[in-house]
Amino acid sequence: MDPKMLKELNKQIQEETYSSYIYLAMATDLEATGYKGLATWMHVQAREEKIHADIFLNYILERGDRAELLAIEKPPSSWLSPLEIFRTAYAHEQHITGRINHIVKVARDLNDNATLNMLQWFVEEQVEEEANASEAVQQLEIVGDDGRGKLMIDREMGTRVFAVPASAPYYPKPGQATGA
Repeated sequence: MDPKMLKELNKQIQEETYSSYIYLAMATDLEATGYKGLATWMHVQAREEKIHADIFLNYILERGDRAELLAIEKPPSSWLSPLEIFRTAYAHEQHITGRINHIVKVARDLNDNATLNMLQWFVEEQVEEEANASEAVQQLEIVGDDGRGKLMIDREMGTRVFAVPASAPYYPKPGQATGA
């Protein structure tokens, strides 16, 4: 693999791992402030982001290269409100979309069709990620300070369950080993 592409993919492992980390921090803050449903939503999101990091790692290994795990920044530990948490999550997903788009451009410039193919899953995934976070922001903005409205959103978002995406590339299915 071209060294420039390898560097970008290693950076994305760091980005996706930080995503998992910040969503865990958000879940912790929500749990501490009594929003158990919203915390559940964030726990599921954190697990999804870990899978995203694993996909990049496994892809690098499948290509016969070595992944370099970069340092992870400490995330914030508290926010002013659930709305502020989800605004932060939405902005973060927009950042990740920008990173994916950047890596797509690098892959195109390098004529790296294998990486372009793998990245298409992430291009589609980011549309969903942004939409989910944006919808949560919109709902929390609508209810504002209405406690009953927040309780309803908390209950609804608490029904989210984790599932390994069936179409995730380079992610082992149950019973498969990881890596190349």
